[in-house]
Amino acid sequence: MDPRPTIMEVVRKIVHIDADAFFASIEQRDDPALRGKPVAVGGDSARGVVAAASYEARRYGVHSAMPSRMARERCPGLIFVRPRFNVYREVGEQLREIFHRYTDLVEPLSIDEAFLDVTEPKIGPPSGTLIAREIKAQILRETRLTVSAGVSYCKFLAKLASDWEKPDGLTVFTPEDAQKIIDPLPVEKIHGVGPKTAQKMHGLGIRAGRDLRELSEEELVAQFGKLGSRYYWLSRGVDERPVDPNIVRKSVSSEETFDVDLESVEELLEVLPLVVRQVAARMERHGVMGRGVTVKVKLANHEIVTRQLLLPLPVRSVVQIEQVAAYLLRTRFTLAQPVRLLGVGVYELSQGVMMQPPLFDELVLPTR
Repeated sequence: MDPRPTIMEVVRKIVHIDADAFFASIEQRDDPALRGKPVAVGGDSARGVVAAASYEARRYGVHSAMPSRMARERCPGLIFVRPRFNVYREVGEQLREIFHRYTDLVEPLSIDEAFLDVTEPKIGPPSGTLIAREIKAQILRETRLTVSAGVSYCKFLAKLASDWEKPDGLTVFTPEDAQKIIDPLPVEKIHGVGPKTAQKMHGLGIRAGRDLRELSEEELVAQFGKLGSRYYWLSRGVDERPVDPNIVRKSVSSEETFDVDLESVEELLEVLPLVVRQVAARMERHGVMGRGVTVKVKLANHEIVTRQLLLPLPVRSVVQIEQVAAYLLRTRFTLAQPVRLLGVGVYELSQGVMMQPPLFDELVLPTR
């Protein structure tokens, strides 16, 4: 018999807090002329990328990690604002200070997002819902920003709940709610299911939580390896992951799979900016910079080749990461087969939103 508890036996009170359009909302807060208008935080250049978009801009399909050129095409009236990372960092610290008034079990996911375990709160009522309401009120009072909160007995459903009624939402999923929420849930919204896994699931006729629940753990493991066991339990509302205040993000990456295999390094260099923009936007979202860059390619025979370079100074911007990745592609790869996937990652991360690292031309790359 499986030793895991059923959802009705779990007594934890987990809150997930996620700020509403954090970077863009700060800019609208500080500049009244931007309020109610479509705003994108990021560089308005040919190589620029959107780090964050206001809700007014999102209505046009503008979103983070989108090339600035494409964002401008979708929303001609879009107002670009250069990021002020020192301000975002200060507000992020304000949020964390408020979180820690209620519990020491705070697991940051990014500069403006965190899990809180308030099963035994330091102050306030012994109710996850009431504490979430208090936190929202305090954040609004002290920062003039809104956040959305999700409350549940596990991390999977708490995070799902916080996105249920954005912006400025407060949603509670009880154990009794779990199955009726999960059963119709598209598999893309289940924790740990990425685009490629979702595509594979669709090919197997698995489109929603109820479809996962109809399969045995053995069947899911056979199809998805160890992750299959996770999907089996999540589809039943069981998520035992604790809120861990000591988790450190190790890397940020993105990859692109091609419809037609690419034959040369020069072709890879043409699509490299798209992948790098996505990485840079995620780094800005998490408020990090990194000293190492990794490039990964998957060949037509499914062989994976990776090359990496540890740098003397940290990088964060699109230009910096692209220069290093292009250097690795040109000097460290010999393509014996066509390429079906290109990935770029940055590792050796550190918090760095207050620092502006030097442009990469101030660094010296090795000759090989």
